[in-house]
Amino acid sequence: MRHRVAGFQLSRTADQRKALFRNLVRELYLHERIVTTEAKARAIRGDAERLITKAKRSAAAEGNRVHAQRQVVAYLNDKTVAKKVFDVFAPRYAARNGGYTRMIKIGKRQGDAADMVILELVDGVTA
Repeated sequence: MRHRVAGFQLSRTADQRKALFRNLVRELYLHERIVTTEAKARAIRGDAERLITKAKRSAAAEGNRVHAQRQVVAYLNDKTVAKKVFDVFAPRYAARNGGYTRMIKIGKRQGDAADMVILELVDGVTA
């Protein structure tokens, strides 16, 4: 039974899972669109949106900006991507109350029939 069990294991240890989530979120922010399995997309969606909300809140209240930047850098392990979160995504989604990502189902993967999705940032660059 899964009563009161939160989160996604994805058949990985805690360290592997943490690294996977960080890498996927970093790639999402860099390219604004990634192709991954539905399970992985559902697992990282909350983290990706939470970091943008953190950047938005710090932009509104200048006093906590340094602390928020350090938290985002600590999660992403990349200062350039964290800078993009604060300089590009926070202003872009300033008028939006959540829901910064979109999942588009694209069918099954040929090798193992895993459900694949495109996870992208809404109102982003269309290419």
